[in-house]
Amino acid sequence: MGRIRKAVLPVAGMGTRVLPATKAIPKEMLPVFDRPAIQYVVDEAREAGIEHFVFVTGRNKGAIEDYFDRSYELETTLAEKGKTAILEELEPSRPEPGTMSFVRQQAPLGLGHAIWCARDIIGDEPFAILLPDVLVDAKPSCLAQMVAVHEETGANVIAVNPVPKDEVNKYGVIDPAERIGSRIRMKGMVEKPPVESAPSNLSITGRYILNRSIFDYLEDQAAGAGGEIQLTDAMARLMEKEAFDAVEFEGTPYDCGSKLGYLEASIGFALANREHGNDARALVKSMLG
Repeated sequence: MGRIRKAVLPVAGMGTRVLPATKAIPKEMLPVFDRPAIQYVVDEAREAGIEHFVFVTGRNKGAIEDYFDRSYELETTLAEKGKTAILEELEPSRPEPGTMSFVRQQAPLGLGHAIWCARDIIGDEPFAILLPDVLVDAKPSCLAQMVAVHEETGANVIAVNPVPKDEVNKYGVIDPAERIGSRIRMKGMVEKPPVESAPSNLSITGRYILNRSIFDYLEDQAAGAGGEIQLTDAMARLMEKEAFDAVEFEGTPYDCGSKLGYLEASIGFALANREHGNDARALVKSMLG
């Protein structure tokens, strides 16, 4: 068992569900209130102790790499004009040198294939996966809650949150075996089960901590749903050999896979913002009135 130092962020998707906004802008760079969506994901991971980020990118995703680079002209101009407060707001987008890697997924072969593309950079360590379509407002961060469980058990870890029982057929849910507080030992996963036979209402939320052995299964994983290499298929095979824990985290997840999802996330993070939250609430009320 090793400390979780590295995280994989698969960002190669085309964002077709939020077109036309993503025609020229990566969906991960769409603003959620006051910053790009991807910044929330990186901030969550940093809070959990992640030291190195592996972005699995595709065509037309250069804006993500540019965003996490220094903008000398902008920063110099702000400094010369004494706009230190604005300059400080850019600090989270300036990583330390060597803490971010960018790997190209040349073909859209699925999430499992995207994770497999990061294998050489991950090496032999357990690592985190954060799907950027999901933003989580939580303190401590969702991933930090998962890391605490991994440090305790050494198991693979999946984040879950409850959904209405009559909507379980829209989600992938876990099949629980034993529960201790917020930690649940798993015995399986079911994708979009019928409501009447669902093993639980705990949906898989887009955050994972996996041991390096997952790459052995991804390497020969056959194509699954949609003709793509599915991460969940490889995880199901690994579950036959290794323990998996689910964490019912404390926090609010936002699914940014749709236009209304982005809107909900933007409103949610605006209302939770320390500086602007009260004004945002008043604005929303005035618009509804």
